[in-house]
Amino acid sequence: MDYGFTEEQMMIKDLCRQIAEEKIKPVREHYDVTGEFPWDIVKVMAEADLFGLSIEEQYGGMGGGVLDTVLAVEELSKACGGIALALAATGLGTYPILLFGNEEQKKKYLPNIAAGKTLAAFCLTEAEAGSDAGGTQTTAVRDGDEFILNGTKQWITNGSEAEIYTVVAMTNKAKGPRGASAFIVEKGTPGLSFSKKENKMGIRASATTEVIFQDCRIPAENMIGREGQGFMVAMKTLDKSRPGVAAQALGIAAGALDEAIQYSRQRRQFGKTICSFQGIQFMLADMATQVEASRALVYQASRHIDLGHKDISRESAMCKLLAADTAMRVTTDAVQIFGGYGYMKEYPVEKMMRDAKITQIYEGTNQIQREVIALSLIKEAAKKR
Repeated sequence: MDYGFTEEQMMIKDLCRQIAEEKIKPVREHYDVTGEFPWDIVKVMAEADLFGLSIEEQYGGMGGGVLDTVLAVEELSKACGGIALALAATGLGTYPILLFGNEEQKKKYLPNIAAGKTLAAFCLTEAEAGSDAGGTQTTAVRDGDEFILNGTKQWITNGSEAEIYTVVAMTNKAKGPRGASAFIVEKGTPGLSFSKKENKMGIRASATTEVIFQDCRIPAENMIGREGQGFMVAMKTLDKSRPGVAAQALGIAAGALDEAIQYSRQRRQFGKTICSFQGIQFMLADMATQVEASRALVYQASRHIDLGHKDISRESAMCKLLAADTAMRVTTDAVQIFGGYGYMKEYPVEKMMRDAKITQIYEGTNQIQREVIALSLIKEAAKKR
């Protein structure tokens, strides 16, 4: 299907497809088993300038938009959603600086991120503040020209591997959500530490840890935007980053579909290949249709954001919702097509099914996405009366 990509975007897709096939596929099982962080693949991504796709040229990036990153994440995720997450999660950690950072912050941090020299992470979730981001307990107390951070962030992607952390903390609890602010914290800052890596069901190549602040002093100049803007920074960041999660889910689903098609052409039962059975054909047809529908919505939502539309929450939530649910359905069906082999770790679809599940959960559960969509529809209807 022709999606009207530019020449540069086609080059991004081709390059990432090559990296996925030649660099990621041969090692994806190793990283899934060991849970090691894939620094060798991160280096390949950096050399390909993938970390700078959505960063302005004046800060060392490629000057592209959300769609450019989405295309990269999709292709990489076809091979391994966990390894691709090193790129996608860095984008998530970078968006607060891109969207709300001042000129000094952008000049200081963006060039090294664009070059792939430093990874970024976004610190919002806590034990009591998952879907309820307003339940944040981490505090930032002003002390002269510094803020002192105390609290624990949970399930942070890129965990201990990042060098830059964008953090939401309460500067005035009495104001509720309006009392939160966003900050940049550098790795190595005294008082910043990490828990052990989580032992996860899927995306095992991605580092997930707690990020702990104990009397962690940072310069006041590290505040992103103004005091009290923390939750706006977080929500605007998620609006822009959710197509990246959708692209990860889309890539996982598309990769599983490709594996299922190839397997069905080779596996023989009752004297013929199983792809000749109508039951399998119908499964493949449904899987392909779901993948293509998700792809169309993910691309359209990304273009909607890149065109500068202000109201992007609904489209962002829709593409994440559809792609994540599709990833779970398609990978489950892929395992079914593989039969008993699909349940074995020697075959990739078992891993893809495990990787797919998290896309329905993080960066806002799919239940939260439905709430965002419904509230937007209700609000729009009220305006028409």
